[in-house]
Amino acid sequence: MNNKAEDPNLWNDATEAQKLMRERQQLDDSIAGVKRLEQQMNDNIELIEMGEDEGDASIVKEAEDNLKALKAESGKLQVEAMLSGEADGNDTYVEVHSGAGGTESQDWANMLLRMYTRWAERSGFKVEVLEMHDGEEAGIKSATILIKGHNAYGWMKTESGVHRLVRISPYDSNARRHTSFSSIWVYPVVDDSIQIDVNESDCRIDTFRSSGAGGQHVNTTDSAVRITHIPTGIAVACQQERSQHKNKAKAWEMLRARLYEVELKKREEAANAEAASKTDIGWGHQIRSYVLQPYQLVKDLRTGVESTAPDDVLNGDISEFMEAALAHRISGKADAVSDID
Repeated sequence: MNNKAEDPNLWNDATEAQKLMRERQQLDDSIAGVKRLEQQMNDNIELIEMGEDEGDASIVKEAEDNLKALKAESGKLQVEAMLSGEADGNDTYVEVHSGAGGTESQDWANMLLRMYTRWAERSGFKVEVLEMHDGEEAGIKSATILIKGHNAYGWMKTESGVHRLVRISPYDSNARRHTSFSSIWVYPVVDDSIQIDVNESDCRIDTFRSSGAGGQHVNTTDSAVRITHIPTGIAVACQQERSQHKNKAKAWEMLRARLYEVELKKREEAANAEAASKTDIGWGHQIRSYVLQPYQLVKDLRTGVESTAPDDVLNGDISEFMEAALAHRISGKADAVSDID
């Protein structure tokens, strides 16, 4: 790749040149990460030996703590190295939908939106809000965000499903315990290397007035756009731009991405049977439970991974759940291939 990058004819095709430079940078970053871990591991081993020779337990303890942190980081890199799916390296769209239950579920949907936004920002990704419908009293009915960065879809893809919250409701004057559901749907951004053809006659295009917090953030015209793909029932919406034309273009991109994601699911053995828009947001479909009262526990129902610190999880500390779900998904595919063999 370095040799190709030095070819003076490379930039005759700007698209291919940018692709090459992007891939080269990603490989360079990966190699540098492994070398850095190796150097830090060796440095801390030497510190332990030095501390033992000098009888300094504090040095040994510090170096051991550093090695534990390196182990966690290497585990993350190991999972990331296995993100070799067709679209794993792409940016990703994330849709949040509240379930039945009015304000309770709408507040829960907003909490999930905040959780994923914080995780993405902590992980070095960029987040753009493309569409949001506020709840009547609090929270949101639905929202769509774009997470941009290498392997964004690869990391997020196992988060699709229904998420269940159990807590004492802040909206119930009798302080009763409530169970709320919201769904997450994740699908990759379709880049230039992926061709998805959509027949416009199969789609219905609606325009509507953007909803927002008020003031300068509210569009003065019906510039928001929703496109519904009639054969599949898939609907996408965008209200990010003030221009209806730009929102329409972005909505077409989102629709192609959703249709591509459906095709990916058909190919994968771990695919869900139905699209997110047809999944009941309720009992029997949840992938993770978040219990705030009467005890505190977050449990992934697919992998069994648990956390007794739900506040940390809801503040974006969800990498452990993602890593376990990805490893579970990858090992499941490996087992399936082994069975076929």
